[in-house]
Amino acid sequence: MKLSELWHLYEADKRIQGYSPRTLNAYVLQNKMLMTELGDPEIAEITLLMLKQYLAKQAERLKPSSLGHRIRFVRSLFRYAYEETYLTSNPSLKLREPKLTSEFLSF
Repeated sequence: MKLSELWHLYEADKRIQGYSPRTLNAYVLQNKMLMTELGDPEIAEITLLMLKQYLAKQAERLKPSSLGHRIRFVRSLFRYAYEETYLTSNPSLKLREPKLTSEFLSF
């Protein structure tokens, strides 16, 4: 299964679950950026290293909070693929969000 096919199934699943149009639009954008970087490979060919390289490149220009959103999307997408048995292992399982410094935390 190609990454683009996975995206269509994932998006449909989130629509069924009642995700808001705003959230879905954010996911569309996250997916476009992921596919711009990785292309449209078979999802079984995507490795943790590929995902880390993509995110490291993004980290150069994003705030930690924005990078965290990107990481959560990638983990959600691949968790969905694994749980729906489109993948036999989840390459995003070991991705961790960046620590937020106190300047990014507001109380």
